[in-house]
Amino acid sequence: MVATFSNFGIVFLLFIAGLSLNPKLMKSIGKYLDLDTPLAMGGKLRDALQQAIKPDGRVIRSGTAPLSPAGCFSVLYGNLAPEGAVVKKSGVEPRMLVHKGPACVFDSEEDVRKFLLEKEVIPGSVLVVRYEGPKGGPGMRELSIPAAMLVGMGLHTSVAMVTDGRFSGATRGPCVGHVCPEAWDGGPLAYVKDGDPIEINIPENRIQLRISDKELQNRQKAGPIQPYHPAPGFLAAYRKTVSGADSGAIWL
Repeated sequence: MVATFSNFGIVFLLFIAGLSLNPKLMKSIGKYLDLDTPLAMGGKLRDALQQAIKPDGRVIRSGTAPLSPAGCFSVLYGNLAPEGAVVKKSGVEPRMLVHKGPACVFDSEEDVRKFLLEKEVIPGSVLVVRYEGPKGGPGMRELSIPAAMLVGMGLHTSVAMVTDGRFSGATRGPCVGHVCPEAWDGGPLAYVKDGDPIEINIPENRIQLRISDKELQNRQKAGPIQPYHPAPGFLAAYRKTVSGADSGAIWL
C-alpha cells in the first residue's frame, strides 16, 4: 500500500506508525519490515518480534486479511490541497464519503469551538478551520475537540470539517486535515470565503473548491489577510523555518 502513496502519504503513515506500533502489531506486518533494524536496548527487531505474542486476528488483523483492503487513510488532492490532505476514511459514515456543501470559514480553533457552542450549524455545510498549520498555529494544533463536538451534536453525518491543522487517530466523521500548503503560507485554504462550495470525494481521493480558476487567481492576487496568531520568543524562529505537513512539519 505504501508503495502507491506519495511522499505525503508515506510521511503521514510513518508518523502514525511511530505513535501506535507495538510488538503484536509489528509482528502482524513483519514481512513488510526491515527485521535487521537494531534496537536501542540491544539486539534486532526480529529478536523482539520472535518474543511477541501472535495477534488473534480479530483486534489486530493480519496483513493478508485487512479490515479495509485499501487502508484506513486516504490522501486527497485538488485545488484546495495541491500538495495533499489526509482523512481517516474508516471513521467516516458511508453517506459522507462523497459530500458537497457551502464553506463556513474560521481562522482559529477557538472560533469554530465558539461557533459550535453558540450558533446554529447548518447541516450539509463544510467547516473550514485555517491558520492552524505548522506555521499558522504556530505548531499545528490537533482539532479533535471540534471534531468530537460534531459527533456529540450528531452532525458528523451531515457536516464536514477541513483544516490545515491535524486530527487524532481516534477522530470520527468527515474530518480532512493536514491540508497543504497551509493558509499561513498562502495556500488556497487562505482564500476560501463563506458560502463557497467545497466538494469532498474520498473514493476518488479528491477535495475541490468549486469556484472558477479565474476567481481563485483574483483572490490570490489580492493576497491573504493573516489573523492575529502571535509567535513570541522561539516560536517566531519555529514559524520562520518549520516545513509543511507534507514533509513532516520538521523544524529545520
